[in-house]
Amino acid sequence: MSDCFDKQFEKIHAGKFTAAVIGLGYIGLPLLLRFAESGSEALGLDVDPAKIDSLSNQKSYIKHIPSERISAVYDKLAFSTDFEQLQKADVIVICVPTPLNQYREPDLSFVIDTVERILPNLRQGHVISLESTTYPGTTEEELLPRIESSGFKVGEDIFLIYSPEREDPGNQNFSTQTIPKIVSGHSANCLALAQALYDKVCDQVVPVSSTKVAEMTKLLENIHRAVNIGLVNELKVLADKMGINIYEVIDAAKTKPFGFTAFYPGPGLGGHCIPIDPFYLTWKAREYGVHTRFIELAGEVNNAMPDYVVEKVMLGLNQQQKSIRSSKILVLGIAYKKNVDDMRESPAVVIMDKLVKLGAVVDYSDPFIPVFPKIRNYYFDLDSVALTAENIANYDCVVIATDHDDFDYDLICEHARLIIDSRGKFKNDNENVINA
Repeated sequence: MSDCFDKQFEKIHAGKFTAAVIGLGYIGLPLLLRFAESGSEALGLDVDPAKIDSLSNQKSYIKHIPSERISAVYDKLAFSTDFEQLQKADVIVICVPTPLNQYREPDLSFVIDTVERILPNLRQGHVISLESTTYPGTTEEELLPRIESSGFKVGEDIFLIYSPEREDPGNQNFSTQTIPKIVSGHSANCLALAQALYDKVCDQVVPVSSTKVAEMTKLLENIHRAVNIGLVNELKVLADKMGINIYEVIDAAKTKPFGFTAFYPGPGLGGHCIPIDPFYLTWKAREYGVHTRFIELAGEVNNAMPDYVVEKVMLGLNQQQKSIRSSKILVLGIAYKKNVDDMRESPAVVIMDKLVKLGAVVDYSDPFIPVFPKIRNYYFDLDSVALTAENIANYDCVVIATDHDDFDYDLICEHARLIIDSRGKFKNDNENVINA
């Protein structure tokens, strides 16, 4: 054991450390608050000054994180865009995006740029934890050599951790504190510090033998969902052609107390994890000469679902002797899942774009997103439409893309001329409903 390790372990074990979290989005902000709630000093860093201003004024910009939670621990918090502030921290946690590029290959630019900005501010004893989802080998291949190029020895002077995030925004049953936390380290010293660190903010810590194992674990979790959703989406298309309600099938199947887990179809995959993470592994697999056909097939099925919904819109309008061109269509819900304000990779936005390109006049209604924000690849100059009886009746077609609990489905069913339901909110016996 090194003297540096002993000092850091004692400080973290005693809870007398400062934790800096870089990237204050859906992953970083709740983690930052957990550090503060556990009694540690917590520094939030982000390149977006608007986020820093909002947090400095004790205001949350994430729907499911109340401002009161920030106010409750405000004396433990500091916020900045200045990476020099990292010199005051003992722990640095990286929670930045890992998207795909235009070729559906991993884009690690946010991680690498963050590490490059950390390097001038490194000091002996720093514990660095990467939480961003990535392919197996990233911690060793990208972070380790950059850190050691600064003259520090990882495991003795600097301690490198990989601990994948497991947030589920909007889920009232699980939180940063209660979700079991996978931890790994580049060395035995790194792993010991990882366990001590996350034990302060999480109820259960699950150590694994290497950073590669932890990186692969996160991908397995999300690939498991992506593949099973792909399966049920494919079955939805088949069941529809056979005149079978797939939701009734799923409800019946899940009564089996063993060997079956219910997954539900939808208009496509959304969020930062499930539509993206499987392709991190398929990309890395090519290095080993492996073609991950199963994963890629699931991706093809899920990516085709917005087209399936649009086809149902065209079918429904045709049955009413209307062309999709110039038809007025209202898309209900543009978040990627219900009861959140997170639009990352939302299939609803893809559906909107396809409908507009076909000549439709498209509006949206979402209680969590009052104004359509500027997001990557898509933008509509629109405000959310109020769901009144008069407004609903004014549209040729209503598309349920995200099944928020706040929607009044009885009102929708009563006044909509045509409903394309991609979330199974209505039964087949509603004359104005087409399941998609």
